[in-house]
Amino acid sequence: MHQDAPDFSAAIAAVQKIESVPLILEMVKQATGMRFAAVARVTDRHWVTCAVDDSIDFGLIPGSHLELETTICHEIRQNRKPVIFTQASSHPLFSVHHTPQLYGLESYVSIPIVTADGQFFGTLCAIDPAPASFDESTVLKTMGLYAQLIAMNLDLHKDLLASGQALEDAHEVGVLREQFVAVLAHDLRTPLSAVRLSAELLETRVNEPNNLKLIRAVRQSAVRMGVLIEDVLDFARGELGGGIPIKPVVTDTLQEQFEAVLTELRVVHPCAVILDTLSIPTGLNCDPGRLGQLLVNLVDNAITHGAKGEPVVVHIHTVGQSLVLSVHNRGVAIPEAVQPGLFHPFKRPEVGSRKDGLGLGLYIANEICAGHRGTLEVTSNDAHGTEFVATLPC
Repeated sequence: MHQDAPDFSAAIAAVQKIESVPLILEMVKQATGMRFAAVARVTDRHWVTCAVDDSIDFGLIPGSHLELETTICHEIRQNRKPVIFTQASSHPLFSVHHTPQLYGLESYVSIPIVTADGQFFGTLCAIDPAPASFDESTVLKTMGLYAQLIAMNLDLHKDLLASGQALEDAHEVGVLREQFVAVLAHDLRTPLSAVRLSAELLETRVNEPNNLKLIRAVRQSAVRMGVLIEDVLDFARGELGGGIPIKPVVTDTLQEQFEAVLTELRVVHPCAVILDTLSIPTGLNCDPGRLGQLLVNLVDNAITHGAKGEPVVVHIHTVGQSLVLSVHNRGVAIPEAVQPGLFHPFKRPEVGSRKDGLGLGLYIANEICAGHRGTLEVTSNDAHGTEFVATLPC
């Protein structure tokens, strides 16, 4: 193990944020019959583990280092070609290669991970001290696809971080905001749409349950990243002036649209319990798309910060000439001192919360209410839980 290494925490975190990586590693093990699979960051001096699925107690965890020259990945980085063998001891080249001898390996596959800008990130690899039996051509194609999916997600993560930093800089100095919106709309939406459409296409063509599980995880990751991008885009529009655009229409189908949103939320959050009571008349004057976004943001917030196992309760009805939408969750109360700042951008409750998202959901929800000439209020205490109530003249 190498002790004097630079900080690879950003690379490790980027891989760990890809929700489909654990499934990819599981599928690599199933496809090859090997019992160890990993994603490694490989530079000109260092080899470091970013994600691991280990059934042989090889001893590596995320953040572990190997001496670069002892690995085959060192050679893969130089020539950018995959390496595969099922039995090193009988292989004409790898029977005398130092890496299988040093680590006691018989079977091995390693695929380069190359990002869109041509940078070599590292490898997707599988190893085993026992010989393996598989069709090398099929495994190379399958793992090549997985490596491409990882690379695409790394590109999206990098672009999102860069755009977030650009947005903060623009917010501080008050310049380049229009350029940021254009870059965000094109440079992030376009590759993300390609990932989502590819996953949806594969979902219609694949029948094997484990592969379907992986493909659905990729699609759900793309959906989640799409929500983050739209949140940042809405924030940028609001900061440019005029607030978030609202396009009211008279609608007779708002209840059906809310029901569709709740159905999608249950798909995206299969472990959450979402209870709802809807009683919405026809003929309301509002922006149905934005109200759907309002509901998504409030329910996402409740799931993220609420107590696990406790239901999120949604009530939507009319009182007089107003539509009232409330979302309630149990959990640790939001301190009163924190509540006034909840609707500011990049703010998140600190108590009992995970650091998911960008802290824009409640800000955008409040802007949607303001665009409808309405209000968004919060009450939170240990006895009652937390409830957000939107009151919208319609």
